[in-house]
Amino acid sequence: MRLRALRICKTGRAITLGLSLFCGGVPAHLAAQELSLGEQVLRSPLLTVDRDRLFSASQFGQRMSREVQEDGAALEAENRRIEAELASEEKDLTEQRPKMTPEEFRTLADAFDAKVQRTRTEQADKARALNERLDRAQRQFLATAGPVLERMMQEADAAVIMEQRNVFMSANIIDITDQAVTRIDAEIGDGAKIPLTNPAESATQPPAQE
Repeated sequence: MRLRALRICKTGRAITLGLSLFCGGVPAHLAAQELSLGEQVLRSPLLTVDRDRLFSASQFGQRMSREVQEDGAALEAENRRIEAELASEEKDLTEQRPKMTPEEFRTLADAFDAKVQRTRTEQADKARALNERLDRAQRQFLATAGPVLERMMQEADAAVIMEQRNVFMSANIIDITDQAVTRIDAEIGDGAKIPLTNPAESATQPPAQE
């Protein structure tokens, strides 16, 4: 699944899930700090997150993926039904051909071809809408997860959160994906109450003022 880079700027801090390259591990004395109550708090100038897993492991992502899969299965069933109907209609037209003049047959054949093309376009649009729906959900999820990631970055006194796959080498402890999923789930659940934004409407909105 495709997830675009997210950049959230607030109070002078930046969370960047981008295409940078980090070429070293984090010293152990910077990675974690034990508190008196035994709770381990991460301290690192750099954190990493797996964007795909952040979405797919969350309740929000699992709900959206399940809904899209169910709608996709329904669309496939609809496609098979329409295909069978068109095949039957084509067979009937072929059997009637000997009883028609060439002009009559050509008129019906052209109408059938137009129907086939129109149906293909309609079904392709439905499939594209499903993909766009999942893309929209991923973008909405990252936007909603932004404040959670920012708080985790502040707690760790980090300057940057990077996409894990773009890091050449790092200590496993700076990967906050699992912790982030737990916090996001606690905050938004499956996201059923969060309306998905329309890309066209979002594009016309002015940028937020700092």
